[in-house]
Amino acid sequence: MARYLAGRVGQALLLLLGVSLITFVLLYVMPADPARQIAGRSATAETVQVIREQLGLDQPLHVQYGRYLSGLAQLDLGRSYAQKTEVSEIVAARLPASLLLMMAAIACELLMGVAIGVVAAVKRGSRLDNASMVASFVGVSTPQFVAAMLLLYVFAVRLDWFPVGGYGEARHLVLPALTLGLLGAGWYARMVRSCLIDVFTQDYIRTARAKGAPEWRVLLVHALRNALLPIVAMIGIDVGLFMSGAVVVESVCGWPGIGQLAWQAIQQVDIPIIMGVTLVAAVAIIPPLRIVWGLTPNMAGFHSTRSAHLPTSSEPTSCAIPWVMAGLSVYF
Repeated sequence: MARYLAGRVGQALLLLLGVSLITFVLLYVMPADPARQIAGRSATAETVQVIREQLGLDQPLHVQYGRYLSGLAQLDLGRSYAQKTEVSEIVAARLPASLLLMMAAIACELLMGVAIGVVAAVKRGSRLDNASMVASFVGVSTPQFVAAMLLLYVFAVRLDWFPVGGYGEARHLVLPALTLGLLGAGWYARMVRSCLIDVFTQDYIRTARAKGAPEWRVLLVHALRNALLPIVAMIGIDVGLFMSGAVVVESVCGWPGIGQLAWQAIQQVDIPIIMGVTLVAAVAIIPPLRIVWGLTPNMAGFHSTRSAHLPTSSEPTSCAIPWVMAGLSVYF
């Protein structure tokens, strides 16, 4: 077990090292100059060069990256060029807002997506099913900034039900969470529908119906539990994605989370913050998927503990396998 855990920790560290290297190289070769951004447009070339030397930006790539890794080994993410503050403090101040938005957005996704998917599967082939799938396709295809601007215009500007932006009250959370929930619910709806249709063909479902079990019990107790297996992997992926920051939605809605911080850092060419946010995102993605990797084998046969009198299968349904493997591939 210790050897296994050491191998997984080693893989995680290599992944983080690769993420940091790629991000650092991309920031190094980009045409924008942080020193020019700090000095201002009217600064002379000599002033810009002095700032570059003070920040160590005149050094070769391997020297700069080595210095960054040295600080990272001591849990030092550096200091922000623009805010003159430790990056770790800035990121830590933005994390609560991102965590709150993440939980609210995932709750919206699940409530809407699972409900729509169940109705579509039960009414398979009907107009309601077709309308649900069209709506889910539109939802997943809509750009985030379009959905955010539309919801802000309708509910904040025209109806004045919610504030245009801000943070601190529950009403400030509604529009950002609803935007992310509407855009993500389509994926859950289509997955739940696909898996439910697959589960309905299993022998234990036919046996439950043959024994006279009510349809609601067949759906909720026997079918839905197995159909929700890939949803666990999708939630794990969403946790990592939302923790890395919903850049567009947070920026449009004025939500002070990691995503808005990343967007501001990109505009200011604030390399330490960009690196810090990127590493936080990478760290946020690994643990949720690691947990999903450990839970999904048990989830596959969970129904057997409550339905031992029915002939069941301990293997996950076929619709779950691609999604579970897709989620795990991000970790491995």
